[in-house]
Amino acid sequence: MFGRDLALSQMSAPLASDIGPHPLPNLNRKVRVLVVDDQPLLREGVTAVLTRSPDLTIVGEASDGREAIEKFRALQPDVTVMDLQMRPMSGIDAMCVIRLESATARIVVLTRFAGDVLARRALEAGVSAYVLKERVRMDLGDIIREVHQGMKRIEPSIALQIANYAGEQTLTSREVEVLQLVAGGNSNKLIARALTISEETAKSHVRNIIEKLGAHGRTHAVTLGLRRGILQL
Repeated sequence: MFGRDLALSQMSAPLASDIGPHPLPNLNRKVRVLVVDDQPLLREGVTAVLTRSPDLTIVGEASDGREAIEKFRALQPDVTVMDLQMRPMSGIDAMCVIRLESATARIVVLTRFAGDVLARRALEAGVSAYVLKERVRMDLGDIIREVHQGMKRIEPSIALQIANYAGEQTLTSREVEVLQLVAGGNSNKLIARALTISEETAKSHVRNIIEKLGAHGRTHAVTLGLRRGILQL
């Protein structure tokens, strides 16, 4: 679904994945925005940036996925700006619920994670834009306006990652569990005990993980897992 051709086509213009005219802000009707992030300072920053635009208005804030669902149901915002990694419910889990209840919901992911696996999960969940937090002060307002008009946007660097890893084997859910335990410093013996499997099976899982990721060893596999968004520590 997100092969090399699609990802490269998304890079045809800065950040834009859909080709079309740049939408002009509708000053007669403000775009209602819900901001979701577990960091109060980030929420304040986003709010401060967006309230400078007369055509945008913040209708609410939420600090995790569960609260985001509640606020979305109550406020019905035009666009939701949401972080991915939050507890106790992640942004991806929240957006899956929101999109299930409202197929027309427009969600902008604002994250510091550029990994292709995490981005692909978000795109498959139906997000309208995937943006890195470093762009908060640059063009977030324009992104929200475009998403409100039905356009989609993705960072070129992330599109390139998706293209680079297209067609490669993905880790199974069990292998992700094993990699998580490896990241915690567990030996094969401890991994086997934690997952109630044999030590030989645990060793086989680790070997498969290293091979699939093209890693040089256990530590490198963890590094790649974090970089690509497979692991969330």
